[in-house]
Amino acid sequence: MADLSAATQSPSVSSTSSGAEPSAPGGAGSPGACPALGTKSCGSSCAVHDLIFWRDVKKTGFVFGTTLIVLLSLAAFSVISVVSYLILALLSVTISFRVYRSVIQAVQKSEEGHPFKSYLDVDITLSSEAFHNYVNAAMVHVNRALKLVIRLFLVEDLVDSLKLAVFMWLMTYVGAVFNGITLLILAELLIFSVPIVYEKYKTQIDHYVGIVRDQTKSIVEKIQAKLPGIAKKKAE
Repeated sequence: MADLSAATQSPSVSSTSSGAEPSAPGGAGSPGACPALGTKSCGSSCAVHDLIFWRDVKKTGFVFGTTLIVLLSLAAFSVISVVSYLILALLSVTISFRVYRSVIQAVQKSEEGHPFKSYLDVDITLSSEAFHNYVNAAMVHVNRALKLVIRLFLVEDLVDSLKLAVFMWLMTYVGAVFNGITLLILAELLIFSVPIVYEKYKTQIDHYVGIVRDQTKSIVEKIQAKLPGIAKKKAE
């Protein structure tokens, strides 16, 4: 009897000991965890991360293809024409589907109702609290941008203002070659290609980027040492 009692108690003890340290879902080793956020829940940032890293090829391909077609259309036609054609295409699809479902219901004598009823019943109203939250979040970025603009144009740091001047000077040559839509097309191609290439060749890219960063830092330090007032400001 003693052996039988010990045998019946051993499974419960082993199950308790095995459940004492449950694995944390969504931890660092979880394949579904978002690398950009670590152990935090995947939000909009994680969705963008998965999109540009082609985690879901169909979803990324759809977004990339659609935005690229829109940008190419804007490069060839006016904004009004592109928006009008997009709205006409969407209306053609929805109206055709609405008429098709109405004919099918009339032939089959069914009463399924409006085909888009589930979408029409969705509550898309924006509450005042959510609106204020978005406005407050936007104001943080606006105030930060205003402080940065004042700091650069009133030359709080001479080196940073000179960097802006050199960058704007280079952008005059870029603007002479490319227009805004062309730059947006190039930016989209880079956004959907550079991250995945960097992920594959991270070690080599980091090595060369480190070399360039060290050389740039050395040049900036030499310039700061020769500029009047910079060395004195650092010493204080």
